Amino acid sequence: MHVISKHTLQEFWKKHPDAEIPLAAWFKVADQAQWQSPTDVRNVYRTADFVGRLTVFNIGGNKYRLIVRIAYEARRIYVRSVGLDI
Repeated sequence: MHVISKHTLQEFWKKHPDAEIPLAAWFKVADQAQWQSPTDVRNVYRTADFVGRLTVFNIGGNKYRLIVRIAYEARRIYVRSVGLDI
């Protein structure tokens, strides 16, 4: 999969340095993934939630939420936002 955009992740971890390792790990897995459906995502990330066309990942021991849109046929992941779990 092609993740668009790593820059969003990097900007977040500049503000929250403890998020760098888990976000970089997520990026590495997602960038190399061959996901074709939500089932494939769930096989790797059991706690991933699917809300409409978006996928929500728990990052850093549920401290952060990463929201993406996955275009399976286009093999792209669009990072929508990263935030604190409040």
